[in-house]
Amino acid sequence: MSLAVSRIFSGIQPTGELHLGNYFGAVRNWVQLQDEYEQTIYCVVDYHAITHEIDADGLPQRSIRLAGDLIACGIDPERSILFIQSHVPEHTELAWVFSAFTAHGDLSRMTQFKDKSERSGYVNAGLFTYPVLQAADILLYRSDGVPVGDDQSQHLELTRGIAHRFNQTVGTEFFPDVQTILTAGSRIMSLAEPTRKMSKSLGDKHYIGVMEPENSAIKKIRSAVTDSGGTASGTASGQLSAGVSNLIGILRLIDADALADQMSAAAQEGELMYGDLKTAVAEHLMAALEPIRARRAELTDGDITAVLRAGAGQAREIAAETMSSVRRLIGVGRAR
Repeated sequence: MSLAVSRIFSGIQPTGELHLGNYFGAVRNWVQLQDEYEQTIYCVVDYHAITHEIDADGLPQRSIRLAGDLIACGIDPERSILFIQSHVPEHTELAWVFSAFTAHGDLSRMTQFKDKSERSGYVNAGLFTYPVLQAADILLYRSDGVPVGDDQSQHLELTRGIAHRFNQTVGTEFFPDVQTILTAGSRIMSLAEPTRKMSKSLGDKHYIGVMEPENSAIKKIRSAVTDSGGTASGTASGQLSAGVSNLIGILRLIDADALADQMSAAAQEGELMYGDLKTAVAEHLMAALEPIRARRAELTDGDITAVLRAGAGQAREIAAETMSSVRRLIGVGRAR
């Protein structure tokens, strides 16, 4: 643990089912961070989700379901603050303030915005200003550490820039210099297209949900792309194919290192049958996920809602204090 960091913040969108990429890439690390830092704050960022679509009926349900999944994975309400973004209105208030401290050019250079806008015929302003709200999410709690993946490092740099510009303008070091928390997050690739990161947006066959029915998950593993031929041989360069490497990587993530080493060695020698590899992944993965699924089955919507209500109350105490200071520093909200 870095002595300079005391409060961690991270958020996740309720865009659908929590999948293995989310769990091994982020959520499992969040669970571990609870033991390493003084305070951890985790948020279901539902306002971010509306930049993709408006689903007034489904969004609340997805938010509660995701929160339940996070609790089942090990996010402990006794050790962390867990809440839904829209339940703390100071998020959007601070985002509006930060829009006055953010350069248009900085937003236009965001790689994620450019990638998404190129794939869509309609680009809403929310997608463009998404990183400003993300900065507000982090800095509202004056968080000084954020666990991020490679695809979010640019956004964190923008957050630092906004904080610096705000501090410089108001003449005091109010917001902290947010540090990147390096974690052992691992990237899992699509089962159907192993050169691309696992994502729900690619389609159902590309991912495995953490809470997905066992029969469905096993079927996807058995259908996973490896490469041509009947054995998991290495490529001409001596490297395993992307599909085989992805499956062996999953074994390592669930602490089946000895088996992963055995499978890798056999694959390099061209002696491993794909069926054996897929069977091993299916059996060990289902065993690893079983305790999480059992905990999730015990949670009711009422249980989850109670946790979220308490978490929002805790979060808002911090957020209200921050916004009171921000309003004073920029000269709004003062009595005449």
